[in-house]
Amino acid sequence: MAFDFKREYREFYLPPREPGIVDVPEMTYLAVRGSGDPNEEDGSYKRALDVLYSIAYTIRMSHKGDHAITGFYEYVVPPLEGFWWQKGRAGVDHTRKETFNWISMIRVPEFVTQDVFEWAKDEAERKKGIDCSLAELYDVREGTCVQAMHLGPFENEPETIDLMDEYAARQGYELDFNERRLHHEIYLSDPRRTAPEKRKTVIRHPIRRA
Repeated sequence: MAFDFKREYREFYLPPREPGIVDVPEMTYLAVRGSGDPNEEDGSYKRALDVLYSIAYTIRMSHKGDHAITGFYEYVVPPLEGFWWQKGRAGVDHTRKETFNWISMIRVPEFVTQDVFEWAKDEAERKKGIDCSLAELYDVREGTCVQAMHLGPFENEPETIDLMDEYAARQGYELDFNERRLHHEIYLSDPRRTAPEKRKTVIRHPIRRA
């Protein structure tokens, strides 16, 4: 059976709707950085997703070709994730999407080294005919965070965030946003195929002891 990150690490990918505290270890991602409204037709965000998925599936399907990756095992490509921020603001303002900065990401297994990444990036460019030059291998340890499952449209996320903030404060924590600790979303539903009211999104915020 293929390794499934969501199943094996349920505490990070399938939390309940009620907020909880987690300690998130270091993880490695394929990543593309950018800015602007993610809903813009043919915008930089949607191009970034093409790049990420192209590289991710090049690695995932590598065992069917001639390129052998040391330590490779079959796995389910993890869900799309994203860090989001706006200049001069802690957290995000969903009413001003044009001011978003973002790092769009897909987690990769531990056998994805820099050499494996460079091979997959070149292979994706060759096969798909797309520019993958902005892609990078990104390591991050989020540490202590408050998180919850958000059900519904992205525009309603502030309701869930308010519950998270209140819960964290009751547990003796305060928000801890900085240039490496950001508003984090994990997309368990494909917005292209899922009605807004049925979308599932993990929301995670960095915190520290007050």
